Amino acid sequence: MSFYPIQSIASAPDKSKSVLEQVQQTFGLIPNIAGAMANSPELIKAFIGLFQQVHAGTFTEAEIQILLLTNAVTNSSAWAVAFHTMLALKQDVAAVDVDAIRARRAPANKRLAALSILARKLIETRGHVIEQDLTAFAEAGFRPEQTLEILAVIAASTITNYAGTMTEPPLEDFLQQHAWQA
Repeated sequence: MSFYPIQSIASAPDKSKSVLEQVQQTFGLIPNIAGAMANSPELIKAFIGLFQQVHAGTFTEAEIQILLLTNAVTNSSAWAVAFHTMLALKQDVAAVDVDAIRARRAPANKRLAALSILARKLIETRGHVIEQDLTAFAEAGFRPEQTLEILAVIAASTITNYAGTMTEPPLEDFLQQHAWQA
């Protein structure tokens, strides 16, 4: 048995059950990472709140997946890379752009490249970006306040990335084709 068992709605701590029900409604299943995070009601509740805010923001769903995939790669979170690869492809992000991010390169699409590059720099420099980084982001058609919105996405993905690294949930069968190694 793992130090962090994968919880189901039936086995999860009572305070985690409603969040797992929300996750199941959203995805049609409970991903292993959510089952592992449910061992801590505080963690899973914090995550779901951020998750909802991120998906209610100004970025398109494809842009959110670019951010989440970039963050997963930057944080070397294999489970999250596989999951966000699948979701990015479902959002019609070009496979060449997904592959570039997975290889720690910028996407060919200039707008997505600006988004990915800034997210990676924010993580790697812990927010110490320079004016040139922000200018490049704005020149790609983004608004200045969206640089701050990226921080919410980074916060949400840091929870799953670090939880995935700590708990090492097994990769579901449907994600095997997107398996990734740092």
